[in-house]
Amino acid sequence: MRESGILLPISSLPSDYGIGCFDAEARRFIDQLAGAGQRVWQVLPFGPTGYGDSPYQPFSVYAGNPYFISLKALVEKGWLSRADCESVNWGSDPRRVDYGTLYNRRFVLLQKAFAASGIENTADFQTFIRENPWLDDYALFMALKNAHGGASWQDWEEPLKRRDPKALAAARERYRGEITFQCFIQYCFFTQWREILDYAHSKQVRILGDIPIYVSMDSADVWAQPRLFQLDEALRPAAVAGCPPDAFAPGGQLWGNPLYDWDYHQKDHFSWWIARTRFTFTLCDILRIDHFRGFEAYFSIPAGDRDARNGHWVQGPGMAVFDALREALGEREIVAEALGYVTDEVRALIRRTGFADMKVLQFAFDARDTGSASDYLPHNYPENCVAYTGTHDNATLLGWQREISPAELDTARRYLCTGAGDQELVWAMVCAALRSVAKLAVIPIQDYLGYGGEARMNKPSTQENNWTWRLLKEELTPALLEKIGAATRLYGRGGAQ
Repeated sequence: MRESGILLPISSLPSDYGIGCFDAEARRFIDQLAGAGQRVWQVLPFGPTGYGDSPYQPFSVYAGNPYFISLKALVEKGWLSRADCESVNWGSDPRRVDYGTLYNRRFVLLQKAFAASGIENTADFQTFIRENPWLDDYALFMALKNAHGGASWQDWEEPLKRRDPKALAAARERYRGEITFQCFIQYCFFTQWREILDYAHSKQVRILGDIPIYVSMDSADVWAQPRLFQLDEALRPAAVAGCPPDAFAPGGQLWGNPLYDWDYHQKDHFSWWIARTRFTFTLCDILRIDHFRGFEAYFSIPAGDRDARNGHWVQGPGMAVFDALREALGEREIVAEALGYVTDEVRALIRRTGFADMKVLQFAFDARDTGSASDYLPHNYPENCVAYTGTHDNATLLGWQREISPAELDTARRYLCTGAGDQELVWAMVCAALRSVAKLAVIPIQDYLGYGGEARMNKPSTQENNWTWRLLKEELTPALLEKIGAATRLYGRGGAQ
């Protein structure tokens, strides 16, 4: 079945309170998707973000982002008042998320809701805690992190850093209220998201989620299970993750994530990966695995380096981890993100897994891409792939046009048989993705809107203005939705309901 969808992060949904969340606007967007014949809503990772606000550097691979909790839903429960929410200045620009304001104001309101909820001893809340065993370590981690002024767990006193049982027991008693509050936050997040997920399913819309390959060093995951990672005796990373230099980043990309001890994972029959993936599939229907090539070979950069130039490739676990996942979970719908420099070995691994590959149309005409441009030309797509005009890490189509050379731009126009207008090329590329043989085509909402560089979501290897772009309520007009629906019907991707 041919399908299409739209990429729009939760954070980018319209909202009255500073950031997109699980409220009526999420349901409205689902209605708009369904009305335009879209069958998939792609989102970014759900985890709680820290420094840099990247959803790919969360404090936990399990926990949800507190910012996504609908304050309006808490008002409806009587745990907050409308005045509580509207008394806060959530930022001067409705187009941008102000993470500093969220950090300083959101938790005050969540604390107030917690105090008013009386939820601590209810059966529903206790069942939630019991059914989510990861919550014990996470809630304690966040309580300790807050008690240490936000400092990384690596800078805590040794007994807590090394999880001495007596120190942990004392901390659980000392910070019992804060721990329960952290559990309350997660209860609200998952209760609300599952309502949104159920609503999407009622409209025949599926959720395409995202699982980062790596975890943040400053996370409950590394603190709770350091043995899973390549750490030294001081619990510091021996080497960190990233990508080698290329035309987009001459110094490479230094992500800083700890690398996995894959030998240990294999001896443990990949139980951590199985549990993580099983849980993520309770939150979404299709799963995109970020940086898939790291399973075939990962780029290891010496700890302490300031860029990725001294890194080298190391053999990854390959098919072993996916065999374990398939045995434990059965057949699941998975998308492998393997973009940029893709080797024959990576291509072979994707084929062996049976996962859908990603094809980004921008790469077909951009000489800066280090892979094979021909792989991204629509006439070479296999059916088992997902066609994109771009991703959250790419420029918008309009912005991209202004970055590439005149010769590359001319090639794109000739290939797509379109005129010289900027918006003509944008729409021609959207249509090229939709009419390709790919079983699924996903278009970032910015490309349907025809927006330029000001609407870019993330620019890798930079720190400023990432993850902040937001959609305004009035922008998805009936005319635009009809245009999307007409193209969807024209190219046989599900039709309108």
